[in-house]
Amino acid sequence: MGGIDGRALLAGVTVPLVTPMDRPGRPSVPAAHALLGALAAAGAHGLMLFGSNGEGPLLPTGLLTAFATGVAARWRELTGHGPVLVNVTAPGTAEALARAEAVLPAAPDALVLSPPVYFHHRHDEIVAHYTALTGLGVPVVVYNAPRYSNPLTPALLDELTSLDGLVGIKDSSGDPALFGHALAAARRRDGFGVSQGAERQALDALRLGADGVVPGVANLAPAAAVELFRAHVEGRPDEAHRAQRLLDRVLELHTVRPGVPAVKAVLAARGLCPPHLAAPFAPCSAAERQALAELLAPLDAHLIRA
Repeated sequence: MGGIDGRALLAGVTVPLVTPMDRPGRPSVPAAHALLGALAAAGAHGLMLFGSNGEGPLLPTGLLTAFATGVAARWRELTGHGPVLVNVTAPGTAEALARAEAVLPAAPDALVLSPPVYFHHRHDEIVAHYTALTGLGVPVVVYNAPRYSNPLTPALLDELTSLDGLVGIKDSSGDPALFGHALAAARRRDGFGVSQGAERQALDALRLGADGVVPGVANLAPAAAVELFRAHVEGRPDEAHRAQRLLDRVLELHTVRPGVPAVKAVLAARGLCPPHLAAPFAPCSAAERQALAELLAPLDAHLIRA
C-alpha cells in the first residue's frame, strides 16, 4: 500500500453509484450496464459502490460480492483504468471486516470506511476500527458522513491521516472549517488524497485544494460534474461556476422526494436503471414521478442519456 497515490485515486469525478436492481433489494450487474456505459462516456473517473446513494447499509453482506465483482470488471472494460472504491461501513468492526472480505474478489482499488454507525464511540475506539481494516492489505479511504456515523473531529483527522494503510478522505460533512482542517492534515503526508462529497460545495472544495469530488448528483448529470472539475483545473472559472449552478438546479429534485428513490425514478424514466429499491425504501409515486419530470424538463439536455 505504500506505493498507492491517494491523490490520483480520488482525482476528478468519482460517482457514488446507485445500485441497479432487477427486483426490490436484489442488485443486478446486467441492470447496471446501461448506466455504467453512460457514465464512462461522460468522462467519470471512478466509482464508489454501496454508499448512501448505493443503498449500501440496506444490502445484506451476502449480496455484495457478485455485484461488486461484475460492476468493477465492467467499469474497467469501459475505462481501462478507472478506479473502483467500495464502501464497507458498518455499526461494528466485525461487520465492516465481513463486508470487506465479501468485496475483495472485486479487487477494489480502495475500501471506503466511515467511523462506526449507531453507537457513540471514543477517539481510540474509532482509530482501532480503522486500524483493523488496514490489516486486509487494501488501501482505505476515510469517509466522513456525520449524518450517519460518528463524526470525525480535527484530532481524529490528524491521527487518521498519519495511519499506515489509509490513503485518502472523502468529506461529506458540509463544514468548511472541518474540510479545511482535513486538507491541512492530508497535505502533511505525500500522496494522501482529499475528495468532497457535499454537492453544493463541490467547486468551493476544489478551489480550496481538493483532489476530486464525489457528488451523488453525478448519477444524473455526470457531464456537468466532469465539466465543473475540468473547468476548474483548466482555469475557466466562469464555466466552472455555470456547471456548479447547473448541478444545484438538478439537486432541486430532492425537494420532490429526498434521496435515492428520486434519483432512481429519474434514471428509470431515462431507461438507465430500474426503479427498484431496497426495503424499507418505497419507489416514487406516480405524482412524484410527474413532479420530477416537470421539474427537470428544462434541464433535459444536461441530464444523463443512454
